[in-house]
Amino acid sequence: MFHAFPKDDAQTLWTRHIKNKMLFYGLSEQRIRGVIRSPDRREEGIAPNTVAVMKRAKFRKKPEEIWVMYQSQNQKLNAKSQKLSFKKKRCTMISAWRYPGVTKPGAPIPIPEDILEEIKG
Repeated sequence: MFHAFPKDDAQTLWTRHIKNKMLFYGLSEQRIRGVIRSPDRREEGIAPNTVAVMKRAKFRKKPEEIWVMYQSQNQKLNAKSQKLSFKKKRCTMISAWRYPGVTKPGAPIPIPEDILEEIKG
């Protein structure tokens, strides 16, 4: 099966890591952009100056959340008040993943172990 990866443009830089995770979790570019444009929750990311946003997937029997971590090139981010517009800011898409279940607001972000290992080095 062929999967079209997103291409870098003037507003968005896609890392190899997020492209691999999109393929692994079956996420499209439109899905990732939708999570960023209208998230259900925002948290500070674990890497410096990053934001992690979450959108709940609407499944009755198996609830899950889709998380995306990104970094803005133009300014330092505040997870509570940051609203990303793809036309105004350059941002780097870092990672994306599906979390099976529902997390509590304010709790640590549920990041899979393989992603933590890659980010920490």
